[in-house]
Amino acid sequence: MNLVLVESPAKAKTINKYLGKGYEVMASFGHVRDLPAKSGSVDPDHDFRMLWEVDPKAAKRLNDIARAVKDADKLILATDPDREGEAISWHVLQILKEKKALKSQAVERVVFNAITKQAVTEAMKHPRAIDQALVDAYLARRALDYLVGFTLSPVLWRKLPGARSAGRVQSVALRLVADRELEIEKFVSQEYWSLIATLATPRSETFEARLVGADGKKLQRLDIGAGADAERFKQDLENAAFTVATVEAKPVKRHPYPPFTTSTLQQEASRKLGFAPAHTMRVAQRLYEGIDIGGETIGLITYMRTDGVQIANEAITAVREVVTSDYGRNYVPGAPRTYETKAKNAQEAHEAIRPTDVARRPRDVKSHLDNDQSRLYELIWLRTVASQMESAELERTTVDIEAKVGSRILDLRATGTVVKFDGFLTLYNEDRDEASEDEESRRLPQMSGGEKLSKRSIAANQHFTEPPPRYSEASLVKRMEELGIGRPSTYASILQVLKDRKYVRLDKKRLVPEDRGRIVVSFLESFFARYVEYDFTAALEDKLDLISNSEIAWRDVLRDFW
Repeated sequence: MNLVLVESPAKAKTINKYLGKGYEVMASFGHVRDLPAKSGSVDPDHDFRMLWEVDPKAAKRLNDIARAVKDADKLILATDPDREGEAISWHVLQILKEKKALKSQAVERVVFNAITKQAVTEAMKHPRAIDQALVDAYLARRALDYLVGFTLSPVLWRKLPGARSAGRVQSVALRLVADRELEIEKFVSQEYWSLIATLATPRSETFEARLVGADGKKLQRLDIGAGADAERFKQDLENAAFTVATVEAKPVKRHPYPPFTTSTLQQEASRKLGFAPAHTMRVAQRLYEGIDIGGETIGLITYMRTDGVQIANEAITAVREVVTSDYGRNYVPGAPRTYETKAKNAQEAHEAIRPTDVARRPRDVKSHLDNDQSRLYELIWLRTVASQMESAELERTTVDIEAKVGSRILDLRATGTVVKFDGFLTLYNEDRDEASEDEESRRLPQMSGGEKLSKRSIAANQHFTEPPPRYSEASLVKRMEELGIGRPSTYASILQVLKDRKYVRLDKKRLVPEDRGRIVVSFLESFFARYVEYDFTAALEDKLDLISNSEIAWRDVLRDFW
């Protein structure tokens, strides 16, 4: 009998069906031990010795696992394919050794990126040893998180009643929110005006053009800063003669977006579906672990904690077949698309998040899923398929117009975009957290240089500059990823901790720092500035990557940072 260890009971049940007789699959229910929250759990004076404590809830499960392994011929550690998964396998193995449950049994580590029969059985054919370098990276991160948290938190408890805790990553994320609030408070709004002319071609087709220059000089956004100035421009435009100076039509290609990483899935699910990152991860976990479809439990998506953007060659082939079948050959590019991550500190060992079988269309599984599962699966399916589709072909037209009044010449510009071939846009378009002002979707009428235009109306519009927007959950995750703060497995939990501890609140889907949160940030910046520096946290992630690649010893990293 082979004993297989995974994290969750749902996963255990599914994998047990796939492996059949000769295998028993048990669940650890996640991490089984941790550093106790007391002084001395990590001892920098004795080579960063770490004292672990078994979670009381895990003790009985570990006893059950120890009993089962004594009767097994082999122990197969099949926890998740990331640093945390490697750590859970390592912890369980250490505890089983302490319990003397292991005699002559072989111990193997297997990883799979999807819970399907093919992925699981294939993984069983390629066992390896526990990757000690990944475990070392986990040990370094956990030790430093403990040291930072245990140094900062007791001081907060004494000095700031009501402050719950401070952590290495959560404090930096909180600082981002607080710093943005400070920017907003310090912001001084400026008045400015825009002049819009509604014009008509000789064929009576109307369009709008914006004033962009005067007397040979380009007008910047804030150059018309008072109503009196705007009124003078308006009077000149009311009396001007308009002529098309140039018409320029440029072909433009818009390429599809990469498949989802953890970060981009959380961002897009927030914008398109209104899901909080923590909820997105809960739903994705269920899709990954398996859904009962026609009496069979099937994992519908690949592993959902990843910063890789590539997908397996066989998946690419399947996607191209689906696109050909559903949309036609002209929607399939000549060669498969490849992507490279732009995220700082990305670990690309894992695939992007994709359906395990792209031929399983959202409509095919909808009746087996609840509403949120169905919507998230569809989002992942659409993004994956679109990522291997042909680019959209657009034509961006810019019309420059001269307005002559007496000896004065004013310059206006009209822009518009026409979709010549929709390509991937027929299936998917990414939402933006902050709308871009320069994205035009208008179509302009046909015009040619030298053509006279008639004026229909002139509008002078007052505006005021606005402060930078507060972070949404999506845009904060994006900013954390850009700065190299946190990891795919931590984004959702960091945001949840900040909300649970009442350091921030959500107001109209925007993160607002509470007074308590701002006081915590101010206190940390004053007395523990190093630990809330963005570079400190990002530099550690760089070092953890070096540990994972066996390029540096984990205790050396702790000495540098502590």
